[in-house]
Amino acid sequence: MNKYPGAIGIDRIAGTAADVLCDLDRFPYPFAGGTFDHIRAVHVIEHVSDVIRTIEEFYRLLKPGGTVYIATPHYTDFSSFCDPTHRWHLNSFSLRYFGEDNAGFGYYSRCRFHEKSIRVKLLSLWRAIGFELLVNAFPRFRRFWEHYLCFVVRGKVIEWELEAVFPTAKDAPPLSDRRLAPPQSTAADGQRPARVG
Repeated sequence: MNKYPGAIGIDRIAGTAADVLCDLDRFPYPFAGGTFDHIRAVHVIEHVSDVIRTIEEFYRLLKPGGTVYIATPHYTDFSSFCDPTHRWHLNSFSLRYFGEDNAGFGYYSRCRFHEKSIRVKLLSLWRAIGFELLVNAFPRFRRFWEHYLCFVVRGKVIEWELEAVFPTAKDAPPLSDRRLAPPQSTAADGQRPARVG
């Protein structure tokens, strides 16, 4: 595990640089709601058993205005399928169900995020000739690439920066009640960013 400087590292395997041992498929995670300003999930989301529930847990853990950075292999990259522990193979539109442009599928979850940025890294040949710049500069071109070209001009990694969007203050439940699934138990509290994975 490569721990981000100043972060609380989480892993389920003892003997790593993790500060907290935690199975990311067991909810809730051992932190109080509204604990973190920022969460980093680098090559984690493809390993969890339930993407929607995991994103909801990130939402629960964030303070108002908090952000989550998620990086995962693009589904056309060799690494997406060569690792037998990868359960999910995502594209750059996979997390839109949590945002304003949810394509009518906003009923999957009540948590909402604003997409601050989405970046797709392509294989080095396509990056060198400027194709990656086109994919990232123009959302319509990215959609065209995802629909028609991504199996030829293959992706490497997708990076999202998402900002948690909470109801207005008068409508918002207290942090202790801000759960989207039935509560189980919570434990430790901290003020540093969390790096999941």
